[in-house]
Amino acid sequence: MLRGAIIGLGNVALHGHVPGWLDRPEVEIVAVTDARSAQREIGLERLPGARWYGSAEDLLAEAAVDFADICTPPSSHAALVRAALERGCHVLCEKPLVRTLDELPSLAALAASSGRVLHTVHNWHHAPIVRLATDLIRAGEIGEPGRIVWQTLRTRPAAAGDEATGNWRLDPAVAGGGVLSDHGWHVAYVIRSWMDAWPLAVSARLETRRHVGWGVEDTAALSIVFPEGAADVLLTWAADERRNRAIIEGRSGRIELDDDVLTLARNGSQRCWNCAPLSGGSHHPEWFGAVADRFVSAIAGAAPADDNLAEATLCATIESVARQSSVRGGELLALPAGSAARQPARPGCP
Repeated sequence: MLRGAIIGLGNVALHGHVPGWLDRPEVEIVAVTDARSAQREIGLERLPGARWYGSAEDLLAEAAVDFADICTPPSSHAALVRAALERGCHVLCEKPLVRTLDELPSLAALAASSGRVLHTVHNWHHAPIVRLATDLIRAGEIGEPGRIVWQTLRTRPAAAGDEATGNWRLDPAVAGGGVLSDHGWHVAYVIRSWMDAWPLAVSARLETRRHVGWGVEDTAALSIVFPEGAADVLLTWAADERRNRAIIEGRSGRIELDDDVLTLARNGSQRCWNCAPLSGGSHHPEWFGAVADRFVSAIAGAAPADDNLAEATLCATIESVARQSSVRGGELLALPAGSAARQPARPGCP
């Protein structure tokens, strides 16, 4: 039996992580905390076997747990991850793992030196339509992918639970940035998996198209260059609809994702599959089980512990370089030398 703690009881924890952990007989959540004391009642109601702690510091100092599941806003991630690793806990952390790339190397080194698993919630790998696309690509249905087009369309950012003091996603000091920080992380690991290669360079333009009063970008357009192709990505909170679209062009076919429909076109014919909408909700409890599988397997030594961390490093690097590119007018910038030294082993295929 693995004993776990949840740090942060916002929407993603309550509606995504808690149901997932409760479905696992080999895991027991025995400790919980949130910076908002008002969450105590709902936390103990949902997790009656857990003990409430007044702070993350108290929990990590006193609770006898094997892992910590960190579901707080991004600005607190690095400090909480470090504290949990130093306490000897394995760590599962919501994306983005870090608010800035500079925070990551020391955490990765600490995880390695302590022999603990540091794992980020890369749940979009496990969306049914994304998994189906991955399976078709791996089966050679379209040949080697050479071009990907991705669009994430939203009218506003996801709600952040109690918004009495505002949505933290709009505060750059907390979130790190806007739509690029929120959605770009997911897109980076998904398209890397589809291309099955490490990207070489990134160009980006970040702007505020509609929500001019915000301190973060509401739109990001990126071009990501791979050794044998490229991906064009549009992320926006300024759309008139909520939808996800993607096109994957291979040497012998094409896959199109239109939110809940996947179409495979090859040899003059088409096949279509209906899936759950990729844009349906923000918490995706139905995808969390596969994330937990990977995390628990890594703790048990049955799955590579560093593949996910390499993927997280890629996501943080792409965001960092994209922001530099935007400041320089969309200039194409190479990823840092050595960033491709450790590539994930097909993380979309557990």
